[in-house]
Amino acid sequence: MKNWPSHRMQKLFNIELPLIQAPMAGVDSVELAAAVSNAGGLGSLACALLSVDQLREEFKKLRSLTTMPVNLNFFCHENPKNTDAQQAGWKEHLSKYYLQLGLDPNASYPTALRVPFNEDYCAVVEELKPEVVSFHFGLPSLELMKRLRSVGCKIISSATTVTEARWLEERGCDAIIAQGFEAGGHRGSFLTHDIAAQVGTMALVPQIVDAVRVPVIAAGGISDARGIAASFLLGACGVQLGTAYLFCPEAKVSKLYLQTLQQATDDQTVLTNVYSGKPARGIRNIFIQEEGPISTLAPPFPFAGPAVNPLRKKSEELGRNDFVQMWSGQAASLGRVLPAAELTKKLSRETLALLVK
Repeated sequence: MKNWPSHRMQKLFNIELPLIQAPMAGVDSVELAAAVSNAGGLGSLACALLSVDQLREEFKKLRSLTTMPVNLNFFCHENPKNTDAQQAGWKEHLSKYYLQLGLDPNASYPTALRVPFNEDYCAVVEELKPEVVSFHFGLPSLELMKRLRSVGCKIISSATTVTEARWLEERGCDAIIAQGFEAGGHRGSFLTHDIAAQVGTMALVPQIVDAVRVPVIAAGGISDARGIAASFLLGACGVQLGTAYLFCPEAKVSKLYLQTLQQATDDQTVLTNVYSGKPARGIRNIFIQEEGPISTLAPPFPFAGPAVNPLRKKSEELGRNDFVQMWSGQAASLGRVLPAAELTKKLSRETLALLVK
């Protein structure tokens, strides 16, 4: 722990290194989370696509691989009502792509919707007792938070503005993830929906640091030691990295996705809503180019996904990334193909070397 400018995050989570592997639904894994935690960081497992039974089973696997602190992540969105007509219109609009890929637009296809944190999730988390629980899109009710605290969970969530950070602190967050505009995946916004006004990591982190008393964790476009060191100089107590860990063999990233990441340049990602209905940063492809990046036809989150999922699956089967969802931050070109534990330790060593110069 010595030589880090701040030890607040290590003390809060009882970990050695102030590095969090970001939860990434569909592409993270228990193996990835365990490797990061065993290396001294905080491994995370995204749970929004898991049923209660699946969560219980995945956590059992995770605990068989590590006894170190881990983070379970959930979404806090509210599912909008009366979207059937929008969903039907979206499906009809996308039918041309179904035909292009040899799919029947009128057939039924299996799908999984992201489920918001609820009583059922809370009950299983109380049973599992993870050291950290993180949220995206705000926080659950104060009653559910109270129940999490009663079993010893630390609670963190993402903010994309100073106003959101203050809101999270007022409701009892133990630490706040300052998610800059550069971050891959879904924006954590919950009090604002103005994409044009989103703030970059370098501008956001120090302003949130000045606005709140709890530890601030920097996130967004950070993929190497230079970004981590810069985050500490901006006042952060730790860093959350997502895209950097997608290059690790423990991540459930397809060969096609990984190849695209390895070839990505700084200007190839965009914020798009065509996959889920909420803005998320991913690598531009034909689908995003033709239907977005932001489409007014896409149903609200999470109801844009069911119509797109068959296209994603078939496109990948054909070895084409035309419809594949490839979330990525703006610094993918800095990624390195290394085992997760090795990457975690290497990032730590390289950052400390910069900070003690």
